[in-house]
Amino acid sequence: MDIEIHRPEELTDSLREAWHRAMDESPDYANPFLAPQFAAGIGAYRGGTRVAVLREAGEAVGFLPYERNAVGVGRAVGLGLSDCQALVHRPGITWDPQELLRSCRLSAFEFDHLVEEQKPFGRYVTGMFDSPVIDLKDGDDDAGYAEWLRGAYPSIAKTTLKKERRLGRDAGEMRFVFDERDPGPLRQLMRWKSDQYRRTGRMDRFARPWIVDLVTHFSHVRDEHFAGVLSVLYAGERPVAAHFGPRSRTVFACWFTAYDPDFRYYSPGLIMHLRLAEAARRDGVRLMDLGRGDKEYKDWLKTRELRVGEGFATRPHPVAAAYRLWRRPVRGLRNTVLAHPRLRDPADRLLKAAGSLRTPAPGPQRSPRHDPQQAPRQVPPQAPPQAPRRKR
Repeated sequence: MDIEIHRPEELTDSLREAWHRAMDESPDYANPFLAPQFAAGIGAYRGGTRVAVLREAGEAVGFLPYERNAVGVGRAVGLGLSDCQALVHRPGITWDPQELLRSCRLSAFEFDHLVEEQKPFGRYVTGMFDSPVIDLKDGDDDAGYAEWLRGAYPSIAKTTLKKERRLGRDAGEMRFVFDERDPGPLRQLMRWKSDQYRRTGRMDRFARPWIVDLVTHFSHVRDEHFAGVLSVLYAGERPVAAHFGPRSRTVFACWFTAYDPDFRYYSPGLIMHLRLAEAARRDGVRLMDLGRGDKEYKDWLKTRELRVGEGFATRPHPVAAAYRLWRRPVRGLRNTVLAHPRLRDPADRLLKAAGSLRTPAPGPQRSPRHDPQQAPRQVPPQAPPQAPRRKR
């Protein structure tokens, strides 16, 4: 096995085509986060991004995108943003992790959404987690998933559709655009999401200019194996919810969803996901990846779960030992809190209380050309009943 290292922008057309073939040959690698376009996007804003190309008999048969820092610690490309990570390879290919790390000049390689198929990395996995997905392949038309949801959670489906009708009466005729090209709603989505992060005490990703620029860049990418899709739910002419995420030919990754808090009692997030599933299926999507995380709405929407791994592949090296000692307790504490409701709920309330004390900050700013939209006219919503909780 020969391994060569490239910058993402240095990949030739033939190497990108070989990468795409490997994605097409296995459903494990059809996720858009595993596409060369995602690695290239990260590489445009993160200087340490590289791609290890594995060759057998001169033929490119495997691709590992990663980020490397100055002391040789590596991590999956886009760690913290990517919901799927893997060494993308042709069927039947295997590799030696130690040889791979040496070729990449890495003492450690961290991952948190590694696909379960990656057996050579298996001994480095410290935890496996559920990642909920929605299958859209059943049925002859887009009614397949809708019918499944009505059968699995009839009260939730009925209540959500009732809220959508009420929202249409109160705020204007409902309209959904699957692939919105107007950049204004994308900026609005980032402002809503930024406000939500601060309100709930989470790290505001859109306070980082490079992430704003990355999402904006992906919104212009249109390729068979990777495209950034902005979807918007309108009431009249007013956006009430939006989603932005990448898609491949058959997999749609749910990435950033946000809504106008003025309409929170109408469950616009659930309405958005139902409309998104219907439209994505009509556009050829067969799987919607909701991403790892314990959220009630994911329990309602999922049809099954994938398994993803978290861990550190390491070589015998003092830097690797120090990095593992630093990072593993942090990840372990976080996973313990998230896995136990008695710990998670108080922690969530504490974060929200901290967020409520923060001084509101303006939404994400890319450059002086970023022209925020005028604040829309307030429409006081009539609060309908809350969606029923999932039956246990």
